[in-house]
Amino acid sequence: MKIAIALGFLAIIASLGAALFFMMRGGREDRASSQRMVGALAVRVGLSIVLFICLLLAWKLGYIQPTGLNASTL
Repeated sequence: MKIAIALGFLAIIASLGAALFFMMRGGREDRASSQRMVGALAVRVGLSIVLFICLLLAWKLGYIQPTGLNASTL
C-alpha cells in the first residue's frame, strides 16, 4: 500500500512538473502550450482526488491505520 501511495504522489508531482514545463516553454500567444498546461493541471487535480479517495477507502477497509501524534516524542 505504501508503494501505491508513493507512486500516486510521484504521478502528481510529475504532472505538476509537466504543467510548469508547458508554462515556461510557451509564450503568451502560444495557445497549444496553454492548452497542454491546463490539461496537465487537470490531470494533477484528478490524480489528487483519486489518491485522497483511495486513502479513505484503505483506512475504512483497514489496510492502513492512523497513528496520531505522540506527545512524548514532540
